Amino acid sequence: MIALNGDIDVNSGLNFRRALQAAPNAKLVTLNSPGGNVQMGLLIADDIHQRKLATYIPKESKCLSACSFVFLAGNERKVDGALGVHQISSDSPDLVGAQLAISDIIEVLNRFGTPVDVMHVMFKTPPDDMHIFSQDEVDKYKLNRTAQEQSTTPTIVDVPVAVAGQDSDQKPSNANLLGDGPTSPSAPDSKQQAKLSTLDEFTRRPNRIAIYTGLDLFGDDISSQRVADASECAQRCLIMDGQCKAFTYNANPKIKRGPNCFLKSSAGRADGNSVAFSGRFLSGAEADPSAITLGTIDPQSALFDDVDLPGGDLSRRPERSAKTPLECRLACIDEKQCVAFTYIKPKKECWLKGAVGTPTPGKGMVSGLKKLERFAPAKIISLD
Repeated sequence: MIALNGDIDVNSGLNFRRALQAAPNAKLVTLNSPGGNVQMGLLIADDIHQRKLATYIPKESKCLSACSFVFLAGNERKVDGALGVHQISSDSPDLVGAQLAISDIIEVLNRFGTPVDVMHVMFKTPPDDMHIFSQDEVDKYKLNRTAQEQSTTPTIVDVPVAVAGQDSDQKPSNANLLGDGPTSPSAPDSKQQAKLSTLDEFTRRPNRIAIYTGLDLFGDDISSQRVADASECAQRCLIMDGQCKAFTYNANPKIKRGPNCFLKSSAGRADGNSVAFSGRFLSGAEADPSAITLGTIDPQSALFDDVDLPGGDLSRRPERSAKTPLECRLACIDEKQCVAFTYIKPKKECWLKGAVGTPTPGKGMVSGLKKLERFAPAKIISLD
């Protein structure tokens, strides 16, 4: 993979070719650039087209102006961030030069199989403005493309008149081009994985795992199994051809029978639990997860049987949505004003508390205390 970050300047074309030499087996270029020099953008785009590389704009990234030429050159391409286009401009009144520049752009974009509607949007948007394609437009104009969908028929578009010579956002700073060579995740091979395209492999196949201790990824279970340890649980998830996105392993030594490995279709709901060991699989398109802070009522250390917390009720009536101790615990976690709860088993009543009274014995009751906890990945393990 090669990452193109920053402004595209007069040195970027040469820098990109150096990156290609450093990573000769790279199949994907990720983009995060505000644009810059038109000619260098077209040169990089032509190199990508000639080598049939895939292009990708990750979430939270942008590819604007001259960078859009680079994106559109992709044999495969996908937008998860922001793609923006506008007219080129220049302080120079050289109309002949402007027409030649536009002619170059149209000729190159035609070779890339760029939809005519995209070029119309580009040439109709003033140089001091930027058209960011919405998700509906991305779908409508087929800006996302697989290798099989690549058009071999050139599109034809007339040259607009009201444009001028160079890109308005050209700046004298260097694009940061990082080449790190190809990646090959160590996930077990399968027929489905072997058929993944370059973009699908980058955006869907996991290449690392974020490990959490004391955090349960609650819900969205697709399978529950009995395994020897957390490592085996992770492996069971990994071999499910992308269906399993995360897992939680119950490390409670008191549980001798029944499932202790829960495989999940998503990261689910984060819930504090001191005996939980969880993992979330990440693709190359996903950033490392940040730390999160959330309210917790740990089922192992913050629940008390046959204990009542009198007074401090948030309402004169029990919480209607909670009919079990588990639902009552989760309802308190979800309610910002709730600091504790008492659940009365015989009546199936859940009382959320805004203040904690003096604990008293209460037969058939379950009470819990809420606190704020911060969770960050204990480790992020590469699968390469």
